[in-house]
This record gives sequence, C-alpha cells and structure tokens, in this order.
Amino acid sequence: MDSIAQNVEATSGQAEHKAHDLGHPPRYFVSAMLAGAYIGVGEVLLLVAVSPFVAQGSAAVRLLEGALFPIALTIVMFAGAQLFTSNVMVMLVGALSGRTGVRDLASSWCLSLGGNLAGAFAFGVMVHASGVTSSPSARTMLAELVHGKTALGGGQLFWRAVLCNMLVCLAVWMFTRARGDAAKICVLWLPVAVFVAAGFEHCVANMAVFGLAILDGAASFSDLFRNLMFTVPGNVVGGGLLVGAVYWFTGGARREPGASPSA
Repeated sequence: MDSIAQNVEATSGQAEHKAHDLGHPPRYFVSAMLAGAYIGVGEVLLLVAVSPFVAQGSAAVRLLEGALFPIALTIVMFAGAQLFTSNVMVMLVGALSGRTGVRDLASSWCLSLGGNLAGAFAFGVMVHASGVTSSPSARTMLAELVHGKTALGGGQLFWRAVLCNMLVCLAVWMFTRARGDAAKICVLWLPVAVFVAAGFEHCVANMAVFGLAILDGAASFSDLFRNLMFTVPGNVVGGGLLVGAVYWFTGGARREPGASPSA
C-alpha cells in the first residue's frame, strides 16, 4: 500500500491527466455522461432487487441496499468515467499541489456535473422505456425514496451530502492506495455500503433517482433542483475539504515550485 505522501502525488497526477482531458470538452462531457449512467445502474438494481423486500417490510432492507449499490462506483472506477463527486477531491488535491489550476478545477467540476446529470437522465429514459422498474413494488419504492428526500430540510440534505461524499472520496482515496484488484474492490465497497445504508445524500445518485421518478410522474424537476442545491455544495465540502484537503495537508502539503494557483 502506498504512503499518504505517495498517494497525494498519485492523486495530483490524476488531476493533471484530467486537466489534459479537458482540452477535449465534448469527450470529457461524454465520459461524465457514462459516469451518470453507471451510477444509475446502481439505483435501478436497488429498485428491481430490493423493492420486494421493502414491500414485505423486511428489516434487512438497509443492509441489502448497502451491499448492492457499491457495484455502481466499482463500475465507474474500473471502466473509467468522470464522476463529479470523486473529481471534487482529485481536482482540489491537484490544485493545492500546484499540478493543476483553479480554472481546471472549475471546468472539471462543471463539465462532470452537467455530464453526470445528462447521463443519469438519458439512462433513466432507457430504463423507463424498458419497463423493468414498472412493477408495483419498484414504483412504490421509487415514490417513497423521492418523498423521503423532498421531505428533508436544506440543512439535513447538506450535512447528509457532506457525510456521503466524505465516505465516497475516502473509498476512492483508498482505491488509489491499494494494490491488487481484489483489495481495490474491497476498499471501494465498504465506505459506499455505509453511506447507502445510513441514508446519506449523493448528488449523482439523486440525479438518477429523481430522473426515474420524474419519468414515472412521482417527482418534478423542481424537486430535483432543490435537492441538488443543497447536496452539490455538501458533496464538495465532504469530498473536497474533509478528504482531499486534509490528506494533502497530512501528506506534506507541498506545492510544485513556481506553481500558479490560476493556471
């Protein structure tokens, strides 16, 4: 396993690579669309596989959700795609290290967030047309999910988003440190399982959930954008500051000589 300082260097290198990819915005956006769709895969899996247990009132529902949803992040990490919530950490570490600049960070965050939304919704359109989530149990679970999210106050959404992306970026951070595919899968799975089972808020997962609910008539675009208004900043704080900035600091907090913060 790499040291923290080595992982800061590796993460800064990832940021530099992402900054290079920003030279082709359409490609970057399409890669972000893939990430949004892959996260949507996890949500559809929950609706199809877990909703019968919800209908029966099983006490194991939370654990089942936590056990299954990490498949989505595993696909993102091994297939390769631009996920906003992990880019928050990677690009901030790159900027703090001086390997990339604020402009790269802003471009990456905006393109990946927009692409994730487009991809999650496009995937939702295909899923809706397929009818795989049209069973009574899946539709009921979907309606209950979005109702629970819309009932939360802004502060609750924000702090649940902080806690969520702290765990997601911790998973990505450990994925980079770990050696061997089995170890990488394990360290991805555990923190994501916790965030799902605990009911924390992931803005891209919410794009997928609300997209499906909008298509099913159980939610509106205003419900989605209200949720994102609180969960996006919360995810930035949780992943960027509580993981990225903290590990950059504990790893040595070294900037490249002559680095420009606005590069």
